[in-house]
Amino acid sequence: MSTSSQSEADKVAAAGFAAVYDPVKPYLGELDLFLQSQVVQLEPEVQEQVRYVFGHSGKRLRPMLVAYSGWEGPAENRSSDLVRLGAIIELVHLATLVHDDILDEAETRHRQETAAKKFGPTAAVLIGDVLFSHALKLAAEFPTTEICRIVAQATSRVCAGEIAQTYQRGEVNYSRDFYYRVIQLKTAELFEVACALGAKVAGYSEAFSVAAGQFGRHLGTAYQIFDDLVDLYADESMIGKTLGTDLQKGKFTLPLLLLLEQVEAAERDQLLARFKSGDSSVAADFIRRLDDFPIFEEVADSFEAELAKATAALAPFKDLPPVAAMQEIAHLVRAQLARIPALS
Repeated sequence: MSTSSQSEADKVAAAGFAAVYDPVKPYLGELDLFLQSQVVQLEPEVQEQVRYVFGHSGKRLRPMLVAYSGWEGPAENRSSDLVRLGAIIELVHLATLVHDDILDEAETRHRQETAAKKFGPTAAVLIGDVLFSHALKLAAEFPTTEICRIVAQATSRVCAGEIAQTYQRGEVNYSRDFYYRVIQLKTAELFEVACALGAKVAGYSEAFSVAAGQFGRHLGTAYQIFDDLVDLYADESMIGKTLGTDLQKGKFTLPLLLLLEQVEAAERDQLLARFKSGDSSVAADFIRRLDDFPIFEEVADSFEAELAKATAALAPFKDLPPVAAMQEIAHLVRAQLARIPALS
């Protein structure tokens, strides 16, 4: 992709994000105020660390999904219950990131020091635990125990996904089922819960809550597939990090699994032997070989298939207020793919 084409793709993606972000900007503002109000409810010994984590989070995509799944309009969307629910989902998400960074020995996230780097891994474990436990405290304050039960189960599943991936590092599981299983647990789970509970808390029918959850599950899967493509194909200036970091951490994502399926057995065995021996140059050879096969296109097809399932899940409810806005989020995620130069 030419520089000018890349710039246009970036502009389209930025405009798409603004279109999705602006309607819920008041909601996200109230969410941030609510999260800050929770800091002072924690013990003084952890307030500085938690405030630091809150100040270095991302785009709040999961709370945005809560807001849109319970959408009735800009004013109504600022329901205190939806704000509380968004905070719960965000707390769980941030806790998983804090713990992930410890396991990955990551020093930066969003171009800032991770909690593990700034405060040390031992303190970071406990910071993550504080975030998890406070999320469950807030969930328990809903008048029904169902919210707390679903959030607790989701938290358990996310942790299970991290355990599965951690113990798989350095090994290659040729099953795509395992790859999708980890995505479901680590990423899609919170997307699904955010959408399903957003609809439920807003008072929509059980049928729509289930459909919204399906939307979230497939959207989350597509989002992770996109992230895997970015790690191997994007321009390094676009993402601000070295390509192939997943492989360097021992994670074999879908593009790499497809590559191993398509190279000759002798080359595959040689690549894996070098990888297992700790050869630091093997990542570059994996990346170089990706361009020799239509792997990007195959993974992009899988990405598009998940988005198609996401939008199809909402089709029976197209007249409900949340649906058009939720579909816009799917369009935004789809637009991100054009930012990766390998598409051309």
